[in-house]
Amino acid sequence: MSKKLSPIINPEELIQLKNSSEIILIDARAGLSAEENYNSEHLKGARYVHLNRNLSTVDCNPKNGGRHPLPSLEKFSEVLSKIGILPTSHVIVYDDKNGSNAAARFWWMLRSIGHEKVQVVNGGLQAAIKAGFPLNSGIEIFEETVIYPLSEWKLGISNIEDVEKARNNNENIVIDVRDKNRFDGLTEPIDLIAGHIPGAINVPFSENLDESGFYHTAETLKEKYSGIIGDIKTENIIIHCGSGVTACHTLLAMDYAGIPIPKLYVGSWSEWSRNDKPMVIKQFS
Repeated sequence: MSKKLSPIINPEELIQLKNSSEIILIDARAGLSAEENYNSEHLKGARYVHLNRNLSTVDCNPKNGGRHPLPSLEKFSEVLSKIGILPTSHVIVYDDKNGSNAAARFWWMLRSIGHEKVQVVNGGLQAAIKAGFPLNSGIEIFEETVIYPLSEWKLGISNIEDVEKARNNNENIVIDVRDKNRFDGLTEPIDLIAGHIPGAINVPFSENLDESGFYHTAETLKEKYSGIIGDIKTENIIIHCGSGVTACHTLLAMDYAGIPIPKLYVGSWSEWSRNDKPMVIKQFS
């Protein structure tokens, strides 16, 4: 039996693969200038994926599934074929926010369709550049592939009704990975209302990283999350954030730690806070 591929790849390991035709490198930076930044400078050979266009189906009203609902399987299949990914491809993805921007979201989406050979660059773009990975600019040339065959999302997904049932059930745990000030309702830079889902606990995704922006060791993360989830069954654990993107950073951390991947609430706070659901609006320590 072959050893399971780590979901994390260190920059030094990536350097060793830089000339390999076996890997497909993906730049998953997101934000207003992300695509322009990619065109100006990216890791040589990296193909760009756009969070809104490729990894989401954005509705004009985030009340319906949040700010970054998953695309249809048909659309995602087309995206994968357009960037040259086959079921056998070894995909390595990075962003410029230590994996929390959209790299972990793309990782989760690939894993959720059953794609095993996918890794996220530890430390992201900055760490790869520091390690000496060559850079390029402009558009990379590559061939599209046949349509990637998809049938279902295989990892656990929760909807707003699931979270409503779980949030006050002792056999469930709902984890909000946003930073503490957003969870406490002290600030909200994106959504309309500041606060959190009643019954949820706050475990900021930033705590997955050390002070250098690299993931803590698998052993450290396993000890951390095992202590948080205790005896709760994997299918009863729901992870969320603002819009189902940075939550994937914690799902990645848990997988790296050897913990079965819990459910993702894709709609997250952006959906919950727009649907007249109970909310904890403000907390003071």
